Amino acid sequence: MTAVDDSQRRRNRRTLVIIALLFLGSMALAGLLRFADIHPAASRQKGELLDPYGDLRDYTPRLLDGGSYAWNPASRQWRVLVAAPADCGEECRRVARDVGTVWQLMSKDADRVDVLWWCASTRCAWPAEGTPPSTLRLLAPDARARARLPKVDAGAGVPVYVVDPNGFVILRYAPGSDLAGVRTDLSRLLKLR
Repeated sequence: MTAVDDSQRRRNRRTLVIIALLFLGSMALAGLLRFADIHPAASRQKGELLDPYGDLRDYTPRLLDGGSYAWNPASRQWRVLVAAPADCGEECRRVARDVGTVWQLMSKDADRVDVLWWCASTRCAWPAEGTPPSTLRLLAPDARARARLPKVDAGAGVPVYVVDPNGFVILRYAPGSDLAGVRTDLSRLLKLR
């Protein structure tokens, strides 16, 4: 058996220390990022995560045609809720077009997403341009219930919300924001069964 010279022994030790530092360093970095709540952008939602969530569970929205809209959590139906103001012009047309596109892009999952157009006045309706989603429900105005929507009147424009199957308002998209994020977020949420 040949003896290992000192330079080879030092090189082996150095290699072992470097491997240990790489392993433990990456574990320490992952732990630091985890506890600092720093996540890669791809794993975060596009809309504003509401804290606390808006709670509509004990409220049964009335439809413009006189019926009621039940939350029915067992159906696992998600909702895109558009809080249209009373005097809604071009902004409502843009939001309706964008929401309609998002709904169409949901393809096979589109039937699992209701589009709720919540008007602030009885004159308000889905804009005439384009074909409305087949799951569109026009909700009658109710100022007290509408006030339960987080930041509903924060700034001019039309905010859009994502409501979970139970009736919790979990995500908000500020007026004027790109609604492509709604599709991204809904696609992730629909995978949760």
